[in-house]
Amino acid sequence: MIRLTRLNKKPFVLNAEVIKFLEETPDTVVTLLGNERVVVSEPVDEVVRRVIEYRRSLRLLPED
Repeated sequence: MIRLTRLNKKPFVLNAEVIKFLEETPDTVVTLLGNERVVVSEPVDEVVRRVIEYRRSLRLLPED
């Protein structure tokens, strides 16, 4: 999960596993696997950084 901010300044948490692709139009548009779109205030590079950080953190969690 990654924290992002909608254009109306409301923060939310997005499951990074459902991101299909990102666009800068100039706003950042996150398209999800179900083709739903979310516009966020973070630039594309920041969203990518957060997704990479999230994916790296998964490997650090101990297995049950």
